[in-house]
Amino acid sequence: MITGVHTMFFTSRAEEMRAFLRDKLGFPGVDVGGGWLIFDLPPAEMGCHPDDPASNQPSGLPYISFICDDIEKTVSELRSRGVEFVDEIKDVGYGRAVHFKAPGDFAIELYQPRYNKKMPEA
Repeated sequence: MITGVHTMFFTSRAEEMRAFLRDKLGFPGVDVGGGWLIFDLPPAEMGCHPDDPASNQPSGLPYISFICDDIEKTVSELRSRGVEFVDEIKDVGYGRAVHFKAPGDFAIELYQPRYNKKMPEA
């Protein structure tokens, strides 16, 4: 039975990325040997979207984004830790989103969802 999801960033700056995830984003990690940190993450969700080659979202594209409940507050907290944002908060339909830089040439999405995942009662 599937018990979780493991995400990965392939980066030319692995040590810096590990420090960024630990120190800037605040994810706790465990060294599983040789400096390989495996980070504990908050609850996750997964969506399946139609491809949109015109928007540089072709079929086969994996995508990772981080969710928050108050985007202005979260952006402010991350900026105070030295996180650099590459754009401004904007409405993207499913919520409000912004992107931040991470070591290894990543621009990662942070968003505050507009949707509500509560399951309807039977």
